[in-house]
Amino acid sequence: MPTPPTPQIGQSSRLSVAPMMDWTDRHCRAFHRVLSQEALLYTEMVTAPALVRGGALHLLRFDLSEHPVAVQLGGSDPVELAAATRLCVEAGYAEVNLNVGCPSDRVQSGSFGAILMENPGLVAECVLAMRAAAGDVPVTVKCRIGVDDQDVENTLPEFLSRIVAAGCERVTIHARKAWLQGLSPKENRDIPPLNYDLVREMKMLFSHLDISVNGGIGSLDEALGFINGGLDGTMIGRAAYHEPYTILAEVDQRVFGKDRPVISRHDAALAMVPHIEAHLAEGGKLGQVTRHMLGLFTGQPGARTWRRTLSEGAAQPGAGVEVLHAALAHVMPQTTS
Repeated sequence: MPTPPTPQIGQSSRLSVAPMMDWTDRHCRAFHRVLSQEALLYTEMVTAPALVRGGALHLLRFDLSEHPVAVQLGGSDPVELAAATRLCVEAGYAEVNLNVGCPSDRVQSGSFGAILMENPGLVAECVLAMRAAAGDVPVTVKCRIGVDDQDVENTLPEFLSRIVAAGCERVTIHARKAWLQGLSPKENRDIPPLNYDLVREMKMLFSHLDISVNGGIGSLDEALGFINGGLDGTMIGRAAYHEPYTILAEVDQRVFGKDRPVISRHDAALAMVPHIEAHLAEGGKLGQVTRHMLGLFTGQPGARTWRRTLSEGAAQPGAGVEVLHAALAHVMPQTTS
């Protein structure tokens, strides 16, 4: 069966949901796509060795309804990344992104992620090889402003210059340093101070480069502030996961200017029923889908009961969509006869 043509990314990167390990799997993306038809969604990071050496092509599985969707690769070998890129393009992804920002020990031991900020020449080689393998599909980079004791005012411009010359078409900058020693991955998401001004300076310096900002963005208003302030886009991570409706439900209207009604929380939950039923029919478990939906009613009456009913019910053997309906009953508007 021929691979469907890869869709164009267009302006979808104006608002994207960050790639997050253990979170942004295909079930999460299906749910986020219910809330926004336009936002750019990312896979969890997939390592190039797992695809090329391990043959783990199941990691690239996604549904065409998730588009626009991009895949994030981890790796540091240009030849291997090129081979992985070809597999991602064949799978139908609309963008291939290189991870140059993850600070975990496991990633460092593989010589990729944030540690690559110390070697812009190697990153440029990787981008060049990926670009040659990607055809018409964009190759992008997600990075930090720097690592450890780097003088980021000097090292970040050099880094960007190298990857742009190699063919990088868009960069998303997490506006924090990564400390490779002394801080855990969780601490690296919160402790290093945010430096949004440096990201704005990079946009002034590289005016033709598409630059999105990531890190600490907790609301749609904040995201719009960066876009209206001259950056090309924003990427939201944990806030979009924990409060998906608050972040994503009005994105199409407010960020992309689409004239379509905002889906209600209740309709968003019900829209997941076909996906859940298909997953269960394949032998999957309810909780693999519904764990991503726990934050749907955050801040609303009945939200706690929604979460408890969904979590406890999904853990029961043979749990099906009746658990979702039971949880939804606790937050459905009450009607009177």
